[in-house]
Amino acid sequence: MALDPQLVIMAKQPLIGRVKTRLARDIGHAEALRFFRSASESLIRRVGRDPRWQTVIAVSPDRAVHERGIWPDDLPRVGQGEGDLGHRMGSLFRDLPPGPVIIIGADIPAIGKKQVAAAFDALGRSDTVIGPAEDGGYWLIGMKRRPRVREIFEGVRWSSEHAMEDTLKNIRRQKMSVTTLERLRDVDTGADLARWRAA
Repeated sequence: MALDPQLVIMAKQPLIGRVKTRLARDIGHAEALRFFRSASESLIRRVGRDPRWQTVIAVSPDRAVHERGIWPDDLPRVGQGEGDLGHRMGSLFRDLPPGPVIIIGADIPAIGKKQVAAAFDALGRSDTVIGPAEDGGYWLIGMKRRPRVREIFEGVRWSSEHAMEDTLKNIRRQKMSVTTLERLRDVDTGADLARWRAA
């Protein structure tokens, strides 16, 4: 029996001062919130209801799971839990039902169905898949999770240019195979936003 592929979209509750804080330093909190809401709503529309995978929205903080009117009612939601980004992603990989899992952020404008499908296709050949970002981080991480879920986030220097390098070291230390996808640009600063708008 085939196991259902699961796409997890990690989303923060869209509150002023809580989302895109680096971007807010350049363009102001209200504009950063507006960008986040627009980008996350657009991403969910693009990839959230594709029949090739089951989409789950992982919400932070956990209490926002029950708030109505923020995320589509037809998509399941779970809390991200506590801890740093690696701890929260690790919990999602461990706790979701069996099957390949891909995790993306809610606010990366360049992700579409093509990128998600390519990532699930890669998990047919590799234990893990990663989508590098221009800043040294990554816009996607996925794991086949068979025969078991392994720890790949220990000691990762989050929000730094070393995040992907550290994660890849952990993957290789676990003797897992990895496929690298195309490089995409995240929108974390005013300059990033200007480049994205120009493109």
